[in-house]
Amino acid sequence: MVTASSMLPAENRVLGDREFRRICALVREHAGIELGDNKRSMCQTRLIRRLRALNLSDYTDYVALLDNPDSPEHGELVNALTTNVTSFFRELHHFEMLAQEVLPPLVERGRRVRLWSAGCSSGEEPWSLAMVVREVFGDGMDVKILASDIDTQVLAHARAGIYTDEQVAPVAAGRRQRFLARGAGANRGLWRVADELRGLVTFNQLNLFDSWPMRGSFDVISCRNVIIYFDVPNKTKLVRGYHDRLQPGGHLLLGHSESLPMGINGFTNVGRTTYRKTTQ
Repeated sequence: MVTASSMLPAENRVLGDREFRRICALVREHAGIELGDNKRSMCQTRLIRRLRALNLSDYTDYVALLDNPDSPEHGELVNALTTNVTSFFRELHHFEMLAQEVLPPLVERGRRVRLWSAGCSSGEEPWSLAMVVREVFGDGMDVKILASDIDTQVLAHARAGIYTDEQVAPVAAGRRQRFLARGAGANRGLWRVADELRGLVTFNQLNLFDSWPMRGSFDVISCRNVIIYFDVPNKTKLVRGYHDRLQPGGHLLLGHSESLPMGINGFTNVGRTTYRKTTQ
């Protein structure tokens, strides 16, 4: 039977109170993200394309699909509602501090070095880290960067390592020449991350609130502009987990509008949104 709602264009379908509350609960459950009432318009706009793709009449039908615990749509929901704003060398002071103060002492230790870009989005952050790592360490040390994100779509972009002229504009000319290959012909206006960096970075899909499969510890964890989306209990749980996974003296980087939750011990602030682990 054709209903009035099924005849409406997707952009005219309204996300009702019950459906919005259920979507908020599911996003909190599956990704730890807290959506306030002010995010309803954003949810409606971003989920319109899911209604179109699934040929659903309205958000009630969409929520019914999500209420199936085995539905693969949970991943698509998280992909649609996560915000992926990033750029090469965003918050440059972090990269300068890594290059000048954090990474050079690790050369003298002569052991393996591990970094984690947690919430790597479309890859600009871990590739920026890889450039700095290569500049500081050369190719003579065992260095690896883990890059993780919950959004499978942006991870595919990150792995591909292909960016536009506009996206690579923040990369200094010398670094572009060394670490990025400029496209020609049909690929004019595109840049590809050089093979020199590709062996440094491993991209994995990871929900930060699931169990972490990594066995070792890290010298640097960058989780910038991520915890701002979580409620206080989840922020606290996450930062404590980072503390446990950092080497003694390891560094945690947060975003420009973020700070450690109240009650978190074991870190010393050593720079703008940069924290060093001081206790076990």
